[in-house]
Amino acid sequence: MATTFTWAIANLDRSTADGKVNTVHYTVNAEDGTYSSGAYGSIGLDGDITTPVKDLTAEMVVGWVKDHFGAEKVAEVEAAL
Repeated sequence: MATTFTWAIANLDRSTADGKVNTVHYTVNAEDGTYSSGAYGSIGLDGDITTPVKDLTAEMVVGWVKDHFGAEKVAEVEAAL
């Protein structure tokens, strides 16, 4: 059976001064029908994100995480699980 990977956002840290998200805490879960495993991590953002927190979607933020890593690192994380 194929392994399914689920990337999700666990939490966001933001500046109280300007409301910008500065850290994303994420999870990655892998499941193949028999076994499951997961990982947790955080990435700091460089301040270019100006989308108000109320307008963020999980898909948007997961996209930031994957863009930060690049396709090679995303594949490496998933392979490790």
